[in-house]
Amino acid sequence: MTASTTIQTERLLLRKPEAEDAASIFERYASDAEVCRYLAWPRHRTIEDTHAFLEFSDSEWQSWPAGPYLIYSLSDGNLLGSTGLEFKQPERASTGYVLARDSWGKGLATEALHAMRKAAHDLSVERLYAHVHPQHHPSRRVLEKSGFELEGTLRQSQEFPNLESGVKYDVACYAWMAKGKTTNP
Repeated sequence: MTASTTIQTERLLLRKPEAEDAASIFERYASDAEVCRYLAWPRHRTIEDTHAFLEFSDSEWQSWPAGPYLIYSLSDGNLLGSTGLEFKQPERASTGYVLARDSWGKGLATEALHAMRKAAHDLSVERLYAHVHPQHHPSRRVLEKSGFELEGTLRQSQEFPNLESGVKYDVACYAWMAKGKTTNP
């Protein structure tokens, strides 16, 4: 089973990234130091970095039932950011999101993560998780509003290269479990 390459929510269109998206991704969010501050991937310094992301995206979509999605506004068609599912095993996936600054504080991340929960549920994912820097309080709140529960802190387990390259930081681990839930995603 594979996920749809497009997902529509009330305000968003999520779709698989394409090669022609490179310039928009780079300009809207991937090269912005403040946007990328707490991300696990380095800020894009050149368009070639964005092309590498697009190659990674294609590889994920070829190897697994889903991969990265770009987030677009349904009302005006603007690129807002990205989200997606990253698999390590068929029944376990991680998710996250990144939004351009002008999209912060509008509930868009929560809406995108609800869509990722539904996609994961439809793909029979049993455990969907997300890692976040413990000091990134807005993202922690988004995860909680999206139905993820804090499982704990993983000590010195993840790099945040936009803070300090080569340093392993603590990370808060949140998860949503499909099995045993009585509510729909």
